[in-house]
Amino acid sequence: MRNFESIRRHVKAAGYKVSVQEEEVVCIELSLEQGKRHQALFLSELDDDDGRPYLRVSTAVAPTTGLDARRALVFNWQSRVGYLAIGDLDGVPYLQLCENRPYDGLDSAEVDRLILEIGGLGDSMERMMSAGGDLL
Repeated sequence: MRNFESIRRHVKAAGYKVSVQEEEVVCIELSLEQGKRHQALFLSELDDDDGRPYLRVSTAVAPTTGLDARRALVFNWQSRVGYLAIGDLDGVPYLQLCENRPYDGLDSAEVDRLILEIGGLGDSMERMMSAGGDLL
């Protein structure tokens, strides 16, 4: 997979439920736990300082209001995949779980693995931070 259009084609062919398809963003609605839980993931493209393209997979976890930053930083330190960041969702700052991968060496199996891993982990974090809720 060499560009975002190839990612878009793969997502469509793999049968993921896509709720948003814009030029630079695809939103996947991931169904978890036999449909009892759901997690929205955003796939987009970004470039590094050298212009090399990366795929970003991200999911909103919780609003930052009342969030324990120490807990989030401990997660960042212990995490083997993904990192935490703050990004706006409809004008509200949210804790986001993200993963960036260069297109070089990225194949469809790795895209699927990222979608499932970031989606599942994001949902687990959301559940933990919202007393079992499923906001996103």
